[in-house]
Amino acid sequence: MRTKVFSPYWMPVWFFAGAILIGALILHMDVSHPGGPLSFVDALFTATSAMCVTGLAVVDTGSYFSTLGLDVILVLIQLGGLGIMTFTTLIIHLLGRHVSLTDRLAVGQSLLHDPSFSLPRFLMRVVLWAFSFEAAGALSLWLLDPAGFNPYSAVFHSVSAFCNAGFSLYPDSLTRWSGNSGVNMVFIVLITAGGLGFYVLNECGSLIWHALFRRNRRRRGRPQMSWHTAIVLKTTLVLVVVGAVVIFAAEGAAGNAPDNVLEHFWNALFQSVTCRTAGFNTVDIGGMTNVSLAVMMVLMFIGGSPGSCAGGIKTTTFRALVGFVWAEFRGWEQVRIGRFALDQKAMNKVVSLVTMSLLLVGVGTMILTSMESGDSSYLMARGEFIADMFESISAFATVGLSTGMTPLLDNFERVTLIVLMFVGRLGPIWMLSALQSWQSERRFKVPTATLPFG
Repeated sequence: MRTKVFSPYWMPVWFFAGAILIGALILHMDVSHPGGPLSFVDALFTATSAMCVTGLAVVDTGSYFSTLGLDVILVLIQLGGLGIMTFTTLIIHLLGRHVSLTDRLAVGQSLLHDPSFSLPRFLMRVVLWAFSFEAAGALSLWLLDPAGFNPYSAVFHSVSAFCNAGFSLYPDSLTRWSGNSGVNMVFIVLITAGGLGFYVLNECGSLIWHALFRRNRRRRGRPQMSWHTAIVLKTTLVLVVVGAVVIFAAEGAAGNAPDNVLEHFWNALFQSVTCRTAGFNTVDIGGMTNVSLAVMMVLMFIGGSPGSCAGGIKTTTFRALVGFVWAEFRGWEQVRIGRFALDQKAMNKVVSLVTMSLLLVGVGTMILTSMESGDSSYLMARGEFIADMFESISAFATVGLSTGMTPLLDNFERVTLIVLMFVGRLGPIWMLSALQSWQSERRFKVPTATLPFG
């Protein structure tokens, strides 16, 4: 039993839960929030939102918490963004202790989906990439607006952006910089980099290095972009462009766009990018059109890429699902994506992940709806269902965007979002695998049959 409880599949669960509990206890202390009382449920909600790099908040982060409270939130964001197992295994390695094969496999499965890699070298690259982006982002924000981003604020927002957390020290998030091209670009780069995945960042860095400093090498010796990286980059680009175009058109047609076309462009692009589970906003989300909210919910549900700070079902899962639908439409036996085809085992994981994710979001939405407007007619509660679904998807995909209802939720609804954030950060497939690891394998099979479909 002890072996099953501390198996590689369950270690991330215990580490995340432990860090969240410790963070909640510290945030619950009066010294962490001198601005007013904070119940334990609210402290647990804030700690979960930070550790799961979500960004949903029940109080104004910047004004309600003390420096100690903000430091705790910042540490939880950093741990959650990089993965607490990554930090733990790195510390063990630096102390010269032995890292077991199960730890190597667990870290590899959660970050690269490839257990055969050099753990020390990879972990050092992960930390180096993360801190380099965060340091460059903080310096850029401070130089662009020293008044709006003092050194502490610049570091806090840079870490929050790269880790796709969405926590801001300002009650209106980033709306005051909606037309600032420089600030928008810094956040877009940080959010995108944090949502691509460390494997993609490492490979892109190697390709850029060879392109800039090894131009004279023979073509045969040049590194080629992998299939995984190509899929991630192409899918990310398509999703961001399509989302920005739809939001730009929808908000413009509804008259919600500012008079400045450039500012309208940045608003549309930023909202499309931040739906990759970042959680920042430069416009009032509650004032956007239903079309924009629907597109944003789809983008949030998809999320970022495997091995990244982002949540959601991931871009690779979405691309596989699109390939499956296209193969069915064309009558192909194989689901082909680029130069390779996915095997049946991979497609089974895709279907399981999407089904479980939809189920969790659906249950969360129904709980919020029943609590918010369960006794109201459709005409009286018009629009609340979209807000409830938006909130549930935002929590599950660890995005942090909200139409403004998060502070208005009661304790039971907040606990519901806590569960969605926790499961969404670890991933439904990981949670299912953890539960299955406790089950004994069946040693028999039953006869197969088929059912009519369609």
